[in-house]
Amino acid sequence: MSATAAPVASDRSDFRTVTVGGAKLGVATAVAVVAFLAASRLVPITAGLRGAVEALIVVGTGLAVAFLPARWTAARSTEGIAGAAAMGLVGTVVFSAIDIVVLRPFTAYPWTWDAIGGGSTWWYLPIWWMLGTFLAWVGGIVTARQAMVEGRAMQAAVFGPLVLVIVARLAGLGFAVPLEAGVAYTVVLALLALVALARKG
Repeated sequence: MSATAAPVASDRSDFRTVTVGGAKLGVATAVAVVAFLAASRLVPITAGLRGAVEALIVVGTGLAVAFLPARWTAARSTEGIAGAAAMGLVGTVVFSAIDIVVLRPFTAYPWTWDAIGGGSTWWYLPIWWMLGTFLAWVGGIVTARQAMVEGRAMQAAVFGPLVLVIVARLAGLGFAVPLEAGVAYTVVLALLALVALARKG
């Protein structure tokens, strides 16, 4: 008689998984923001070193926010992808609470976004929540597809933004490198999700 291996649990989207994972994601995001702030104050600006360190923090955090929820929900189908997206949303809400309660009273960084919104945080918080949910959702899609096709998607998610930032620099775009890295990462991840959906169809 041969023993059969127990099936690996996948597509977990229960309340506990989503809330605990989202809380961990929110705390990790807060740690990354503090690391970014430390780099912006302590790393020398010479030869673009500060921008490079900040860009690495942005892309590294983006990878975590996109792919950790999918890993924790073991996304393989719609249920796991939806759980990953919900976890991303919870993570942004947890980070928003940390941001408002801890970082804001210590004047951790200049509140340029508040100034744009006439002194209010409420115009950008929903945008932040949507971005975090979007990244976790497309990360879930890419992860579910990658489980079926061996995975080159992660390599594209890591190196794709680097290529786009180099192209932007060569084209003479004068944006800050961390901003370019964040936008490039979001674009690459969205493209990967579209490719995954097109192949599945």
